[in-house]
Amino acid sequence: MRIQKVYRRNVQVGTENLGRLCCLPRASSSSSPPIRSRWRIQGLSHSRFLLQTLLTRAQNLDKAVELDYQWIEFDDVRYHVQVTMKNPSILLLSVSLPNPPPEAMSFDGLPLGAIEAIKTAYGTGFQILDPPRDGFSLTLKLNFSKLRPDEAYRNSLLTKLASIREVVMGAPLKIILRHLASRTVAPELDRLVAIMHRPNETFFLVPQADKVTVAFPMRFKDSVDTILATSFLKQFVEARRAASLSSAPSCSWSPTAPQELEGAPKETLSANAGFVTFVIMPRHVEGEKLDRTVWNLSTFHAYVSYHVKCSEGFMHTRMRRRVESMIQALDQAKPLEKTRSMNNKSFKRLGLNDVNSK
Repeated sequence: MRIQKVYRRNVQVGTENLGRLCCLPRASSSSSPPIRSRWRIQGLSHSRFLLQTLLTRAQNLDKAVELDYQWIEFDDVRYHVQVTMKNPSILLLSVSLPNPPPEAMSFDGLPLGAIEAIKTAYGTGFQILDPPRDGFSLTLKLNFSKLRPDEAYRNSLLTKLASIREVVMGAPLKIILRHLASRTVAPELDRLVAIMHRPNETFFLVPQADKVTVAFPMRFKDSVDTILATSFLKQFVEARRAASLSSAPSCSWSPTAPQELEGAPKETLSANAGFVTFVIMPRHVEGEKLDRTVWNLSTFHAYVSYHVKCSEGFMHTRMRRRVESMIQALDQAKPLEKTRSMNNKSFKRLGLNDVNSK
């Protein structure tokens, strides 16, 4: 009963976040490279470790310190920050994205519109190196000496730079949703658009002038994760029907590919946890909601995985505690007496060998 309550609470939190279009899992970072970051549910989309590194470097420009950090965040996004003693005011930030599958829109290893999105987000304060560093999809060069001395401006710019993952991987999705906000469809897009969100995996969009349908094939390697995710997604859809979430995007789950994915490559439609479909309306991408919606859709699979792992971990904890309590009860149990008395007479309990001997 306790497990069911916590599992339902995870679903309730998830659906409330869907209604507000906020609070999907983020990655926290560590200073011990290379390392895979844990998932966190936060309201920000930037890399915490990258932001900390940038701010620390900006506050200590007078110190010639050599930096060479590498780390990996969820969905196999790899970062590399480098500062040399020779040019302490120059910082190189390299980002490596997973190799896109054939059906995804990409150019030179970057999603559609990534370079334009970087220029729009960062302006002229950064230089894009062509070609990037070996083994990376993108390399940006930042000269701290050319930044304005205004501390608020500098912190804002560095925070945007720490969100480089969202800017790059969310570029094609942002193009489609920006056209939805103006109730148009980008002319260069196909009827069915595939966007990479995990290594060798994509989700699909069907852009229209009045709505955008987003379909996620949900795949999990572990059989337990598959069962928990399927149950979670079913409850996710049921909770969406609550009156308090009437303004949230409509959500549906099906064990087979929805009709909107007709024409998609057959190998991309293998999903052992079914398919989740959202319908995004213009009101969901108005103003500041656009960036939040882009991030939430880009990290939806990580969001589900987070809650699945939390539920699985809680169940394991409860089972271990239950076993420990049973062992403790057995240890405290008293052994049975060897004799029984009746009317002040003692009787010896005979074993099987004693019976056979007689």
